[in-house]
This record gives sequence, structure tokens and C-alpha cells, in this order.
Amino acid sequence: MSLLRVISAMSGGVDSSVATARMIDQGHEVVGIHLALSRTDSNGKSRGCCTLDDARDARRVADKLGIPFYVWDFSTAFAESVMDNFHEEYELGRTPNPCLRCNEKIKFSAVLDRALALGFDAVATGHYAKIEHGPEGVELHRAIDPLKDQSYVLGVLTQEQLAHSLFPLGANTKVEIRAEAEERGLITAKKPDSHDICFIPDGDTAGYLVRKLGEQPGNITDAKTGAVLGQHSGTFTVTIGQRRGLNLTVPAEDGAPRYVVDIDRESGTVMVGAPELLDVDFIRAINPIWAGAPLGSDAVEVSVQVRAHAEPVPASARLESGELLINVHEPIRGLAPGQAAVIYSGTKVLGSATVASTNRVGVPPVLLER
Repeated sequence: MSLLRVISAMSGGVDSSVATARMIDQGHEVVGIHLALSRTDSNGKSRGCCTLDDARDARRVADKLGIPFYVWDFSTAFAESVMDNFHEEYELGRTPNPCLRCNEKIKFSAVLDRALALGFDAVATGHYAKIEHGPEGVELHRAIDPLKDQSYVLGVLTQEQLAHSLFPLGANTKVEIRAEAEERGLITAKKPDSHDICFIPDGDTAGYLVRKLGEQPGNITDAKTGAVLGQHSGTFTVTIGQRRGLNLTVPAEDGAPRYVVDIDRESGTVMVGAPELLDVDFIRAINPIWAGAPLGSDAVEVSVQVRAHAEPVPASARLESGELLINVHEPIRGLAPGQAAVIYSGTKVLGSATVASTNRVGVPPVLLER
């Protein structure tokens, strides 16, 4: 690899710390940056990223590595492109993934655009994924560590963006990365991983949405009988497949747990039922983004992943009128409109699209307004 001018996105965690150190080891000209997105002081309680404590940790690592370090303020763009979208999608009855949205609109769009405009060649991050060069150009592949693989949340990147992206950790396990950070004497070596949405540091998504959108109470009903079983504070406080936190006042006759199986935004009704009602065998997805050549009208065998840490499921997929149609060979349980479906050929990411509607096994299709 020729030597490059690299912007290393430093979150303040162990992964981006080691990724930055490796870029320096390879001889690249490296400048560290931390993204000011959601200005929250963790007070030691947050499990999210992008806190003031994280910024301080990133700066301390950059100082130890001897590289320039800057804080880039993208808080306005983040609020408009990620947070506002998050509120709007939930209010419309969809379940967005803000991490994918951030990668698409901020980290590998706004940040990459600024880096290239400043004369840098690439942006490096601590994501667990691999860049490989195939016959048709740059390819995105799964990391070797299946427990940490982050190719799903990178499925929104185009081939052009991938050509300017570096993922130095894709060939290692998390255990190896922590051990390396310890050997290098980095203060982030034992820092816990972030888990929560960065702008919801306490992890209470329902409470956050009620504060933002206001209470919109309605009934929770039995999907089969229509009987009222409880109340909710807004349809946006629940999602398809949810079981916990429903506070049902009437127990099921058979004592079995019940899940959110449908949401009627117009009437404000949330329906619950048996988990079997959640099984999906067909996905219609919109707004596809391709990591390489797009699919055609002929179905091809792929695997599809619908959550960051879900197991991929065998499927066939084709493109029709700009929509991605996916026939799932093994039912997927609890798939909500608004989630991302990322399709793979082996370990290679082909592309992603937003779930618009599904066909439930033995249940009429649940359609999503565009």
C-alpha cells in the first residue's frame, strides 16, 4: 500500500485507538479527529459514545501517539440528518437504526467529504470489517470475529466511499485488540464498549421519544380477540417483536409471553400476540444502496441480515422497479418496517435497503406508507 494522508476518526474507545496506532505504524500521515455529535457528559453512567469524556480520552490517546488532533463539530448536521430522522421515523411507525444513518450521512459522507476537500486520501475507523479488492473493484467483507463484525452497519456505504475507507481491525478479534492496546499503553485498553444510542445515554428510548413527541396514549389489544389488555404512551414507544416493558394488565390464558405483532398508527392501537405471528418469509425493501454492482431482475441466492448482531438467513433477492424483493428461505421473526436489510454473497456485502413491507407466514401483508 502506498503511503496516504489519513484522517483517523477517534471515538475515544479502544478500537479506534488501536486503529489509529496501526495507521501510524504503516507509515501513513495521520491526523486524529473526534466528532462532536451529541454533547453529553457521561458522568460515568452512559454506555453510549461521543460524550465529553470520550473526547478527552481520544485527545489523550492522540497525544500519546504524537499526532495532531482536532474536534470536528458536526452536531448540527447530526441533529438534522440523524436525530430528526429518528423522531420522524418512529412517529410514522417505523423502527430506524440511527447508527446506520450516522454512517451513511455523517461519518462516511460529511466527514469523508471534508477529509477529501482538505487533501486527505482516506478515513480510518475502528469498525470491525474488511476491505478487499475484487475483480470489480473495492469490496466490503465481514470481519473474522463474528461476535464483533460490523459489516451490517457499514452496509449503507457505496463503492466510492469504500475506496476511501480503511478498517484496520477486520482481521482481529476484540480480545486481540484489547491486548494490543494494553501493550501499547493506551488508556482506553480496558474501557467498556459503547452500547446505547449516543443521544439517548440512559438507554431509555421510549422515555426519550415521549419527551420529544409528547404522550399519545392508546390501547394495547389482543391480535386475535381484540380485547384490551393495557395502555401505551404512544405507538412510537414500542416496536414489532417487543416483549418487555408492555405492562399488560391482563395475562394470557395460556400463560405464554406476548409480543408486539402489529401497530396501527392511525387508530393508535398496538396489537400483541404469540411469537409465531411474527414470522416473515418475504421482504420488500426500498431505497437500495449498493456496495458494488446492483442486482438485476433475475433472482440470485444471497443471505440477508436484518439486525446488527443477527444471524444471516439464506434468501433469494432481485430488483424490481427500484425495489429490493427478498424471499427468505428460513422465516425471520420480528422484522419491523424501517429496519435495514443487508444482503451478502458469502462474506461480501452486496448492498442494503430499508424494509418497507413484509409478508408474515399465514398473516396478510403489513404495508408501510412511503
